[in-house]
Amino acid sequence: MCIFVLMKIVCAGMNCSQGYNGPNGALLQASCPSVYMKPDSSILRNRRPFFLPDSLGRVDFSSQLVVRICRLGKSISGRFASRYWDAVTLGIDFVAVDFKNSLERRGLPSEVSYGFDGSAVIGDWIEKDGIENIRDLNLRLDVNGCPQQEGNTCGMIHTVDGIIEHVSRFCTLKTGDLIFAGALNAPVQAAVGQHLQGYINGKNVIDFHVR
Repeated sequence: MCIFVLMKIVCAGMNCSQGYNGPNGALLQASCPSVYMKPDSSILRNRRPFFLPDSLGRVDFSSQLVVRICRLGKSISGRFASRYWDAVTLGIDFVAVDFKNSLERRGLPSEVSYGFDGSAVIGDWIEKDGIENIRDLNLRLDVNGCPQQEGNTCGMIHTVDGIIEHVSRFCTLKTGDLIFAGALNAPVQAAVGQHLQGYINGKNVIDFHVR
């Protein structure tokens, strides 16, 4: 007998008042998160290398706080949202920028440029009990040993609770679903040979190479 475990990966758009926020600051002015989804086949974990796809042109990446959903929920109130996640980590969101722009110029859906295999890298989980305040976490991503992206979750435009409340209005959140809570800095172009290491409050949770 086969057992199928299905999950969603929900990603918020750029989510920091100090970072990139789209043309004319559109994301900064938005009253609710801008979200998109990735399939479960996009997950890359266990510190495995990311293989840069030759056929998709330029690929950019951004580091993001990732939250793991631990219970079923629909139309969740923001004041109860903290009950619906049990762990956090750092994630890397890869986007095929050239392919995305080409599709959008032709008026075609661009979801595939976000959801290709390996485009959602997941770090090691930090359980909720080990977190004092999700709104005061220091995030850092080093590329080849040099800090490339840094931020604190206090700078998020939309909080994790707010993202959970918003998303659950439209689709039921289930145990095992993941929420990428939005990049804190402008994206970086991916290149073969990069070594990416990510930290939450100084704890190394992500470490992999781009091949």
